[in-house]
Amino acid sequence: MLFNSIEFLIFLPIVFILYWFVTNKKLKVQNLLLLVASYIFYGWWDWRFLSLIVFSSFVDFAVGIGLGKQENETKRKLLLLTSILVNLGFLMYFKYFNFFVDSFVEAFSFFGQSLSASRLKVILPVGISFYTFQTLSYSIDVYKRKLEPTKNIVAFFAFVSFFPQLVAGPIERATNLLPQFYKKRNFNYNKAVDGLRQILWGLFKKIVIADNCATVANNVFNNYQDVSSITLIAGAVFFTFQIYGDFSGYSDIAIGTSRLFGFNLMRNFAFPYFSRDIGEFWRRWHISLSTWFRDYLYIPLGGSRGGTWSKIRNTFIIFLVSGFWHGANWTFVFWGGLNALYFIPLLLAKKNRQNIDTVAKNSLFPSFKEIFQIFTTFSLTTFAWIFFRSESLGMAFDYINRIIVNFDLVIPRHEGLAAGKSLIVILPFFILIEWLQRNKEHALEFDNIQIPRPIRWIAYYSIVFIIIFFAGTQQDFIYFQF
Repeated sequence: MLFNSIEFLIFLPIVFILYWFVTNKKLKVQNLLLLVASYIFYGWWDWRFLSLIVFSSFVDFAVGIGLGKQENETKRKLLLLTSILVNLGFLMYFKYFNFFVDSFVEAFSFFGQSLSASRLKVILPVGISFYTFQTLSYSIDVYKRKLEPTKNIVAFFAFVSFFPQLVAGPIERATNLLPQFYKKRNFNYNKAVDGLRQILWGLFKKIVIADNCATVANNVFNNYQDVSSITLIAGAVFFTFQIYGDFSGYSDIAIGTSRLFGFNLMRNFAFPYFSRDIGEFWRRWHISLSTWFRDYLYIPLGGSRGGTWSKIRNTFIIFLVSGFWHGANWTFVFWGGLNALYFIPLLLAKKNRQNIDTVAKNSLFPSFKEIFQIFTTFSLTTFAWIFFRSESLGMAFDYINRIIVNFDLVIPRHEGLAAGKSLIVILPFFILIEWLQRNKEHALEFDNIQIPRPIRWIAYYSIVFIIIFFAGTQQDFIYFQF
């Protein structure tokens, strides 16, 4: 079920009413309702893959119980290994089997050997990369004794399948989300209103920004051999805004929806395109995944505690794995490696954490230095997104080659850019609002701002109007494929 669908528009109010007006007397019944609603939400796409979530949930629930009873370190490691093998085994099979087969065949072809292998017609279950990492966080934290194993099977299954963030995150930690299923939740009007604002902004980012940018970017990337250099640059920039509007829009809707039900999810985006260096960008982009890799991979590898080569190695490992997590294509791995190359100079110079505060924190306008830093970081990020968007490494290098070698200043006239006309006005409006609210949790957070109610409602209805009349052609959420 898509957030931007009629089905969800009907589904959400029904669950909300049942949750607060029918099942609000008993916590267990509320949790059971969330579990059933989550399975309906996920099963709307394909009921067959519900069995994967159920089985994965059961394995990690049982592993947690076993870890709580077991003191023998060898047996505890075996239990953790069971969780890792089951979760990553599913992920590898459904997401990477054909990738490894194809890479194996290509490797033999490189050495002049002909080899044939059968590919599987495997359908990638939506959200598998997200909920496998979520259940793994539980097993790992219980193993490390950071979290007591739960005996509440309904609460645990609801935690794994919680519908607002099930399909595309944020990737929640068991230490944050699971305990919220144990406590009675009371309706909070202010929290619910703020959640609705965040949902509204998320829908704006998805339906207006991302979907319109997608039309332009798709036309450029699909016809990149026939357009000018400026058009190619425009296509890359539009994709840069597409993926941000698409993914952060989903996160906003997920977080806002969770607040309607009394839950607090972790922040997933913090206005990343206002970053002044790559280190800051990765602290603000897909925060739930970046911190997951930091805590469960980077730090166990030694983090930044070792020598220079250890730091470089660990940095490349985490970025390459992050790239590989995104998809079974060498383009994602290269994208991850390129971001590692961006990051290494900051790490070696010990400047990777020099920009912690919000840019231009006490000023309306950034300094010339900050403008240059933001523009440079945005340009580097846009360049890397070309590899992320391309279907192959060959296409990515050809795309870039046509920008550099055949550079010209021909004004873009490709018919695919027609959808971008409305974006000429809407994108600056979007950037301005996010800039003014860059120190907030989301762009429509007004809790600490004294704005008269009539002005607020004018702003809300204006956004609704823009969504209705400037909606792009409906596109699937990009991260559904991950």
